[in-house]
Amino acid sequence: MKRARWLGLVLGALALSAQGFAHQTENVVLIVSDGLRWQEVFSGADAALINETDGGSWLPEKELRRRYWRADPAVRRELLFPFLWGTVAKQGQIFGNQAKGSIARVTNGKAYSYPGYNEMATGYPNDAIDSNEFGPNPHATVFEWLNTLDGYKGHVAVYGTWSRFDDIFNKKRSHLVMQTGWQLPPRDAHESPRDALLRELFASTTQFDEEDCPNSFLQVPLLDYVRKGEANVLFVGYGETDNWAHQGRYDLVLDSAHRFDHFVEQLWQAMQSMPKYQGKTTFIITTDHGRGNAPIEWKEHGAEQRGSENIWIAVMGPDTRPLGERGRVATVVQAQIASTVAALLGKDYVHDVPPAAAPIRDVLDQTFTMH
Repeated sequence: MKRARWLGLVLGALALSAQGFAHQTENVVLIVSDGLRWQEVFSGADAALINETDGGSWLPEKELRRRYWRADPAVRRELLFPFLWGTVAKQGQIFGNQAKGSIARVTNGKAYSYPGYNEMATGYPNDAIDSNEFGPNPHATVFEWLNTLDGYKGHVAVYGTWSRFDDIFNKKRSHLVMQTGWQLPPRDAHESPRDALLRELFASTTQFDEEDCPNSFLQVPLLDYVRKGEANVLFVGYGETDNWAHQGRYDLVLDSAHRFDHFVEQLWQAMQSMPKYQGKTTFIITTDHGRGNAPIEWKEHGAEQRGSENIWIAVMGPDTRPLGERGRVATVVQAQIASTVAALLGKDYVHDVPPAAAPIRDVLDQTFTMH
């Protein structure tokens, strides 16, 4: 009797375990904060840059320290990224803390934006892409590939602050739903006062960068689109962390990074409030490239700035085990992101696109089957 009861308990536990790790992801969102260094992600504000001399900050150092500085790096990073460390890292996994033996890097050898977005979106680098002005991407991204599959066509979207995403995702060929840069969708015949205000802000705001709108301007139409429930696969690209670093304004890099974290939380909460997305959505959060080190090279990135190849990758969703901050693990690379997006949806991207790198297996339930 005792043996039968024990066997029943074991079988029940196994059944619950299997149910808990069943493939549940139906929607994937890839989110990128352009040029956001792994150093800030894992250690918070850089002590060498919270000043006017090396950080170029206009905000008084005392105020900047009040906002973002604490002696303990673990406290400091959560102060800067409360959602990333308070929710994503606890419920998912995050790679790239070199101090703990976790390496995440690009493989394109260039470490700037177009090559990085191409690598993560196609699954492999393209040596021919030698500038951000390269033009329309000759290779299809995993988003374009998914948009050809039954059940996904018309439900794959790209929302980004940078107008160059039109080329990277080849808007004309891919026919993805896209909103990029300073463009807004065509005026609706029954436009609400709120939509009219947004259009006025887009039209009347002085453009600091004619190719890149502010993150906050992207967030409003992004959330509106998500609340329609039309997207199964979504790319979101925020540009401010890179823009302010290039301007040598570390105070605004920190402010933008902090607000980026809030925008990701907003998006997560909006999707989790909807039956279509609740408990069925995985977020992959990363950057397109790293940057150089303090006190000088942090402003730039590329092959000449050492460390620019180093990135970070975070994943949270129903099929990703909550292993938190990873340490002493195999190197992960940017090229693995494309096939990971597909694998989370049960699709075998590498089968159709052999040059693509294999998925990051650690963030996938081992019972996954792909087709």
